[in-house]
Amino acid sequence: MESRIPQEVKLLPSNALANVRLGISVSDSPDLARLGLLETHFRLALGEIARCVLVSGGQLAYGGHLRPDGYTTFLMQELHRFSRRDRPLHICLAWQEHRKLSLTALKDQQKALGLHGQFVFLNPEGEIIDPYLNRSEEPASEPDADLSRKSLTAMRRYMAKHTNGRIFIGGKRKGFQGNLPGLVEESLLALDADQPIFLAGGFGGITADIIRALDIDDGSWLIQRPDAAPPDKRLLKGLAMLADIPKRKNWPGLQNGLTEEENRKLAASHRPSEIAALISLGLGRRFVAS
Repeated sequence: MESRIPQEVKLLPSNALANVRLGISVSDSPDLARLGLLETHFRLALGEIARCVLVSGGQLAYGGHLRPDGYTTFLMQELHRFSRRDRPLHICLAWQEHRKLSLTALKDQQKALGLHGQFVFLNPEGEIIDPYLNRSEEPASEPDADLSRKSLTAMRRYMAKHTNGRIFIGGKRKGFQGNLPGLVEESLLALDADQPIFLAGGFGGITADIIRALDIDDGSWLIQRPDAAPPDKRLLKGLAMLADIPKRKNWPGLQNGLTEEENRKLAASHRPSEIAALISLGLGRRFVAS
């Protein structure tokens, strides 16, 4: 029998996800326009995802940057909608990201986040450091590309060790700085750590590519562009690595509390309420004792 999915978000009890920290993997999707969607729709879905975790007592972790128009700022703003003062949002910054800002700008960002969350500043090896030590006021010079790639992977490894699961939405296919696209590398690390992952693919992007690679859904609703530029070789490499995972003996699947049919719904939906409802459903089954 087909699973029935709530049409509106049915939140878990207020403390259901206490001590559960979920990483969130998000970046711009290049597919919004051809899906008839806007960035506004995308951010509404991201806001609903944050809401379903935060009002249930859970925590969110995001590895990003501090650009004013980015998703770090968006998530910080979302926190102000809730009354949580236990710092439920963890912003992990790779070495080059926090060194791009002056010390005064870093202090301003920490002040803006306040009691809503905390920044985690990492060195190139992924170890927590004091970002104010051994630095002048001005932004540091741009590190070389190899060090940047190393630092990004180290940050993602740190996050995999300090989260209980991960949610994916969107994801750009070009312009990334790491050895692999961020969402691909984060999915590989999460799966290797046997963490549950949630793939909200209805907005396209690399999340939809991950869904196809893992054979969760064929993505037939996302028509491929015949005039698209050849994909980055790093993207193809990462997707091939993902495609090998379901071939492993005793592959346990996404381990996210959802049935195959429910995961297919999550893979294709672009309705914020349905995405949040499915994620809440899976989180409840996965982390809440019956």
